[in-house]
Amino acid sequence: MTKFYFVRHGQTEWNLGRRFQGGHGDSELLPSSYNDMKKVGKFLSKIKFDHIYASPIRRARITAINIAKQLKYKPALSLRSNLAEVGLGAWEGELVANVKEQYASSFDNYRNDLDKFEGKEFGGEGYTKAEARFVRFIKATANNFPESNILIVSHGMELSFGINGLLKQPRMSIRERGGLTNTSTTILSTTDGENFVIEDWNNTSYLNKKQDDSTTI
Repeated sequence: MTKFYFVRHGQTEWNLGRRFQGGHGDSELLPSSYNDMKKVGKFLSKIKFDHIYASPIRRARITAINIAKQLKYKPALSLRSNLAEVGLGAWEGELVANVKEQYASSFDNYRNDLDKFEGKEFGGEGYTKAEARFVRFIKATANNFPESNILIVSHGMELSFGINGLLKQPRMSIRERGGLTNTSTTILSTTDGENFVIEDWNNTSYLNKKQDDSTTI
């Protein structure tokens, strides 16, 4: 069995300010996020990970590095573009409130009809491509590490789309399941690299604090 531990990166200034970041936008991690990274690292510290894979985007890369410092075993860390955040085109860096007003139809699809969320109207990547690259990478990793624990550090929207693809669920199941908090841990397992089961979802118990409303989905 392969067990994947999915961690969303630490909270950033744009998360707190309710701005979209996307695959090309980025902002500084909050000072408090470094303490949260240490906490998730300690939470995972005794697990023997065979490898850590992270998005190359700075906020995720730094989160992965800081988590790794807390682990008892010292797995290699690799950066993979398939784990990068969904490309959001003209939305990147924009306030959510402004996007809702300026791209009303696309934003409504984002919130209420993900089957139509393909990004063409705002120069974004869209659901289909973002899900496919994530699923392709995770399935390949499961086949390469059939009896392992793997740590994945990525982004809220990409994790939500990708995990939903692994679970083979309708897109709007994401709304029912709920979003992923910064520095949360979600665990999925697979015995064949094709079928995945949720073992834990959006665990933030180790953070011991009231969560800011910065879940992406």
